[in-house]
Amino acid sequence: MTTLKLTYFDFHGGRAEPVRLALHLGGVAFDDHRFPGAQFPVVRKAMPLGQVPVLEVDGMPVTQSDAMLRFAGKRADLYPTDDYQALLCDEVTAAAEDIGIKVGNTFGLTGDALKAARQSLVDGPLPQYLVWLQNQLKSHGGAYFADGRLTIADLKIFVLVRSLNSGHLDHVATDLVAKTAPTLDEHAKRVAAHPGIAAYYAKFGA
Repeated sequence: MTTLKLTYFDFHGGRAEPVRLALHLGGVAFDDHRFPGAQFPVVRKAMPLGQVPVLEVDGMPVTQSDAMLRFAGKRADLYPTDDYQALLCDEVTAAAEDIGIKVGNTFGLTGDALKAARQSLVDGPLPQYLVWLQNQLKSHGGAYFADGRLTIADLKIFVLVRSLNSGHLDHVATDLVAKTAPTLDEHAKRVAAHPGIAAYYAKFGA
């Protein structure tokens, strides 16, 4: 039996969260190793590229969150077997990663520099990507991004929208998604209401 250990920060979000959700929904056993942010300088020394998440498969460390997500999706039957549907799925997850990188580049900034950087995102890239994602969702039926069912693409976008709506990102309005891409916002609410997702967060009281 394959043993899995996922190492990431101890919060409900970020690059590891879609992997956690996929494995949970698929009933795939894994060691959900979480650590507080203050420990990152020490933890990163043991990571292959000095970053997280890292997924250990039978003790062998694997980096790159989207690669982990596809692996988890295949294990959990949440990744398309049809090549074209898999392509659509990958396209959406890559777009979400683009947004994550753009937002991540503002972390560490403070004061006016943070406000200006976040405002620049709100005025340009964020609406551009959100509208594109909404159009992708609509063009694929309106319920899911690929394969006519829940896939890792839906999980990745759900985690992204949940973060944007959370109020934890200073200078990003909590109604940005609802105003810019309401269909995308409704999609996130629908995924949140999925019995497996709801049970997962209920377990943490989140």
